[in-house]
Amino acid sequence: MSVNVLRLNVWIDPCFDDILAREPGVEVSVMDLHAEEELNWAVLAQTDIYHVSAAKDEVPLKWQVTRELIARCPRLKVVSSTGSGYDTIDVDACTEAGILVVNQSGGNANSVAQHTFALLLSLMNRVVESDQALRKKTGLVREDLMGRELTGKVMGIVGIGHIGTRVARLASAFGMQVLAFDPYLDETEIRVRGASPVSLEELLASSDVVSVHCPRNAETLGMFGLNEFKTMKRGACFLSTARGGIHDENALYTAMQAGHIAGAGLDVWVVEPPPKDHPLLSLPNVVATYHTAGVTHEARRNIAAISAQQILDICAGRTPPRMINPLVYPRVAGRF
Repeated sequence: MSVNVLRLNVWIDPCFDDILAREPGVEVSVMDLHAEEELNWAVLAQTDIYHVSAAKDEVPLKWQVTRELIARCPRLKVVSSTGSGYDTIDVDACTEAGILVVNQSGGNANSVAQHTFALLLSLMNRVVESDQALRKKTGLVREDLMGRELTGKVMGIVGIGHIGTRVARLASAFGMQVLAFDPYLDETEIRVRGASPVSLEELLASSDVVSVHCPRNAETLGMFGLNEFKTMKRGACFLSTARGGIHDENALYTAMQAGHIAGAGLDVWVVEPPPKDHPLLSLPNVVATYHTAGVTHEARRNIAAISAQQILDICAGRTPPRMINPLVYPRVAGRF
C-alpha cells in the first residue's frame, strides 16, 4: 500500500524529502498554502500522514489540524509536528478520531539551550544596552552599564525535559545553583537531570533567574501572570524560549515597569513576530528574539531527519519514539 505524506511549502531541510524519497511506497506531496482552497482540500483528502508546522503563525487556521480539517480528511492516520511544540494541532480531536500525533521533542534541544544562555548573558552583561549606547550616545561611563556575574546565582527551571536538562548543565557550568519544577517527573529523576526539585512557589521565590521550558497546553496557558511575577524575587530575570501565551505579556510589562523584574529574555510571543509598538519592546532591559531559539542549521537538519525517520518507523510498523497520544497507536498501527 502506498502511503501519502503531505508537508507544507514552508522551509524545511532538504534531508526530509531525501530520506522519504528513498523508501519505496512512500509518496511525498507539498501543499502550497496560497493555492486554491479546493485544490488543497483534494490533496488533504488523500493524505495519510500530515507533516504540519509547529508554529501557529506560519499556518492559516484552515490548514491547522482542527475538527473541521479532520472531518474532511478520511484517510488521515498520523499528524506529525515539525517541532517539539504542537500548537497547530488539536490533540483531543485527533485522539477522538483515532489519529496519532507525534512531535520531534529533543531535536532542537542543544540550540534552544544555547539560545537561552544567549538571552541570559545578554541581560546579565547588558550586551544589547551597551551596543545601543555605543551607537547612539557620547560621553559614556562604563559603570553606567555595569553587569552581574552568574556564579553563585540561582537558576530556576520550569520544565526539565530535553531542553531544561541541557540548561541545567550549562547553569552548573557557570557555577549556578539549579532548582527545577516539573509535575511530570519524580524528585529522583529531577535530581538525575541536574537540579534540586522544588514546588513552583519555592522556585519563584528563590531564583535569581526563572527560565521556562514547558509545553503550551491547557495546564500551562497563562501559567505566569501578575501574581507569579510578584512572587519572584525582586531583581530577578525572566526567560522564555517555550511558547507564547504561557506568560502574560501585559503582566510581565507591569512587573518590569514597577522595577520588580530586572530583565527579560523573550524568544516567544502571543503574536509572532510581535508588533513593533509592543510595550515590552520599549524596555531597554528586554532582549527580544523572534522564535529563533531552535532555528539553527544544525537543529533544523536534525528535526527534519528525525521527522522523516519517525514517519518511516510508523509506516514499517515500528513504534515511534515521540508520541503525544500514545493510547491511539494500536489503532493506527493496524491501518498501515
